Amino acid sequence: MSAARATRRSMREAILGRIRNALDREPDAISIAASAKALLAEPEKGRPLLEEGDLGALFAARLASVKIGASADEITNLADAPAAARRYLDAQGLPPDIALQPDPALAQLDWRSFKLRPTIEADAIVAVGRALWGIAETGTLVFHSGPASPTLFSFLPLHHIVVIERSRILAYLEDYALRVQNEELPRNVNFITGASGTTDIEGALVKGAHGPRFLHVIIAGPRQA
Repeated sequence: MSAARATRRSMREAILGRIRNALDREPDAISIAASAKALLAEPEKGRPLLEEGDLGALFAARLASVKIGASADEITNLADAPAAARRYLDAQGLPPDIALQPDPALAQLDWRSFKLRPTIEADAIVAVGRALWGIAETGTLVFHSGPASPTLFSFLPLHHIVVIERSRILAYLEDYALRVQNEELPRNVNFITGASGTTDIEGALVKGAHGPRFLHVIIAGPRQA
């Protein structure tokens, strides 16, 4: 063993030793299991309280937060999604030329004023998709891969417009886990929170590094009182 490696190992052991000495005792497996059981019995102790009210409104607020940096629109009916998508494109100065995720709920809508592309290309400007679930706590969209939801639709376009029904917005991630615990999950489950971004280079935020640079979410359905 080289002298440098021995020194690093000695330093690591010294740090861990100080941590152990600062603890009254090392937790045993039984106490760890008991703590976990207590948290599972009262999950509200381990997660933040959400504001009361409509989950869709809270979801939209999370999306618009500085950390997520997405935009949102709310519509009363799913049938209004094409008009909402057109509003976004007009605001961005983009033509009505989109790659449309092959989701049956989207396919039945009136897209006649759009040029539709059935597949997604690496240089796609705009794609319109549908998320299976939303998580209000974090502003996260959940996609299950499959024939109706090809994964690349969520990662290749510059602008990703996502439609989600208000009834499919859940409060917490744990609620999603409960919903799907008895289902056979697909090969890929993607959790998307905001547009793609990285601060790997000099701590400066660069958007679109690993996926869409812009995310716009259309929440369909009336607000709940």
